[in-house]
Amino acid sequence: MHTLDVALADRSYPILIGAGLLDQGDLFRRHLKARDLLLVSNTTVAPLYLPALAASLQPRRLVEVILPDGERHKTLATAARVLDVLVANRFARDCAVVALGGGVVGDLAGFAAATYQRGVDFVQVPTTLLAQVDSSVGGKTGVNHPGGKNLIGAFHQPVLVVTDTRTLATLPPRELRAGLAEAIKYGLICDAKLFEWLESHLEELLAGDPASLAHVIRRSCEIKAAIVGRDEREHGERALLNLGHTFGHAAESATAYKEWLHGEAVGAGLAMAAAASVESGLMSAADSERVRMLLQRAGLPTHIASVTPEVALEHMRIDKKVLGGRLRLVLLRRIGEAMVTADYPADALTRTLAAHFG
Repeated sequence: MHTLDVALADRSYPILIGAGLLDQGDLFRRHLKARDLLLVSNTTVAPLYLPALAASLQPRRLVEVILPDGERHKTLATAARVLDVLVANRFARDCAVVALGGGVVGDLAGFAAATYQRGVDFVQVPTTLLAQVDSSVGGKTGVNHPGGKNLIGAFHQPVLVVTDTRTLATLPPRELRAGLAEAIKYGLICDAKLFEWLESHLEELLAGDPASLAHVIRRSCEIKAAIVGRDEREHGERALLNLGHTFGHAAESATAYKEWLHGEAVGAGLAMAAAASVESGLMSAADSERVRMLLQRAGLPTHIASVTPEVALEHMRIDKKVLGGRLRLVLLRRIGEAMVTADYPADALTRTLAAHFG
């Protein structure tokens, strides 16, 4: 087992990474003090892993909420369902909400924990690669709105993240590929060696090699933990973690969260960010081509045909990174060096959208 720490003073917490952690009740007894627990999962994950987790959490009081699976259910109405269960079962402020599942479950459960009685403890038990490398760490919680992705939410750090890598054995290949998009993002923003490692080991990752997956999970979490520790509320450096997301969120919201997995949309967004960086005179065409090739090898989209450039831009304009009426983008100087800027040629964005949407 590997242990990483997210250093946030009195809100610091450990990320535990290893095989078979769901069965290790001593880990939960050591790190989780609440006696009353709400377990939130979905109809796909619960039959596979909820019994093992529930056994490891005994003899505490456990109440379960099983949600429908899919990004389209990441709504205020679904979050209200979780809150209704907390209220109906008279959970007090010393309870904890435990999220067992992927990014949607984690974001929903975390948002409920952030808002119930102004904040109760929250535990992430991620079961998808995307959640294990990215969304389970950092305290961003929230739900989608028809007008945009994650427009309603709160920062609420977990008290514990337990990443059992054995859960990836049941992950569908499409979900595995989607998770790789976030790992590629980490290489692009600040770790050229990780990007090169991904280029060299992609086949092992796609084949589900446990050692390769454990390596990429650990390195991604190391990078995110360090950045979150320095900039928890995204006042500066943390915005780099949004590389590809402004484009990707537009693709998701414009298709009503029904066409693309989040990681797939991010993959297309990474290709667009690289292209926009070339158009802006920042990144070499050769580096951009490396990005596109790795995404294609990973089975990720680099073009969104079902959304027009005009509609994509409309959705991008209500993104959370719009400040003073100007859309900020995360762009690349080179592989391993990203920047946040609103100072890019307007026609660079126009040409990028025209080439990658519609």
